[in-house]
Amino acid sequence: MTFEGFDPAALRFFARLKRDNTKAFFDAHRDEYESSIRQPMEDLLGAAEEKYGSGRVTRPNRDVRFSPNKEPYRTNASMWAGAVGGVYMSLTLEGLEVGGGLYEPSRDQLKRARIAIDSRRLRGATALHDIVTKLTGDGFEIAGPSLKTAPRGYGREHPQIELLRLKHFAAIEKLPLSTSAARIFQSWTQVEPLIKWCGKYVGPAVS
Repeated sequence: MTFEGFDPAALRFFARLKRDNTKAFFDAHRDEYESSIRQPMEDLLGAAEEKYGSGRVTRPNRDVRFSPNKEPYRTNASMWAGAVGGVYMSLTLEGLEVGGGLYEPSRDQLKRARIAIDSRRLRGATALHDIVTKLTGDGFEIAGPSLKTAPRGYGREHPQIELLRLKHFAAIEKLPLSTSAARIFQSWTQVEPLIKWCGKYVGPAVS
């Protein structure tokens, strides 16, 4: 099926689930979840995978094993497609969060990113600086929070300290639920330079 956007019924479902986050409610309204949330999300994923690679849609169930919050279901839904970096979209009660890059890099990925930023040739740092500047100027937020101090092995006066403090290399913009498929794809196109930077300078996780 072709993704045609989300219906207001999606937010109504999440609002009701927030008030009654129980298995009984979810089972009784599973058809609403499937038609207004799951199917459109799968349709969008299919379109994303054609360009960015394999991905997935998050399950509605929360992992409550180690959480003090024992509510069994998420009141948001999200999808991801890509390799080292990729595109992302989340549906929340506030609307959509759309973007991409590399979120929660592994330890070895973070190390390689910082080496690229610290390189004397400055190509990696300059490229990332330009990408971040362009995205924030276009209304994106860089995923955070960043480190409050310098990472181990780097001084606080390092000329690229703001980039070295990044813990994620991803950018997101907030859009209304009524956002068209074309506008979502435009957002993904805007973060492609960041995805490519991650592919070139960071690479896949090895640990």
